[in-house]
Amino acid sequence: MAAVDSAWRPTLNGGLLCLASAATPNLVVKGFKFDTLGRMLGWHVIFSTYGFWLPNDPRGSGSKRVRAQHIYDAGGEATKVHTTRSVARQPHDGKLRRVAKESLKYPAVELTGIQARAAAHGIAAVCPKIGLVVHACAIMPDHVHLVVGKHPFDGDELIACLKRAATRGMNDERLNPMRTFPRADGRLPSPWAARGWNVILFTPEQMRGAVRYVVENPVRAGLKRQRWSFVVPYVG
Repeated sequence: MAAVDSAWRPTLNGGLLCLASAATPNLVVKGFKFDTLGRMLGWHVIFSTYGFWLPNDPRGSGSKRVRAQHIYDAGGEATKVHTTRSVARQPHDGKLRRVAKESLKYPAVELTGIQARAAAHGIAAVCPKIGLVVHACAIMPDHVHLVVGKHPFDGDELIACLKRAATRGMNDERLNPMRTFPRADGRLPSPWAARGWNVILFTPEQMRGAVRYVVENPVRAGLKRQRWSFVVPYVG
């Protein structure tokens, strides 16, 4: 994912995606609540679809171990990295990465435009219920970005809530990409990867930078700019 400008760039910090700028250190929270949360303004949350980035991706990952035996057999040990730089463009054995993806229990999920729209409907429905203000949203084929205002939920709780809401939206429109793979109990596998990434934003500059990054994300990927009715412009 390309940065919007030189001040903001996606990086890996201890294996977790964060946004780094010259003015601020890498600010990442994964399920921890610090004293500084009292002065935060919002979150940049990111979650990906099932199969987007595997724990043994040859470019590196944020995982310490591979939990699924079939993925381990195909790609080996987890490839945890501790760099503060993005590894998305890291030279690697593309064939090895494809073999590992082919070993997935289900096909890797890539959302279509109408599935993305259904997921957005689900997110729109949950926001007023939990009092969440969304300042930017980009639903890409294989991952989702949102910039949201300060909320009582921590980053991990927000991601879990947003995943459930997006799934409900797709279910309501019968567009869940996992609908042809029901389990024995009739339930569908999650179309989302486990966990996600979240970044605390403390200043108006950080909020504006994150909003710019998310708004431009589809455009930089060659897709149309996304406009969602539930997004409230950030005016800080």
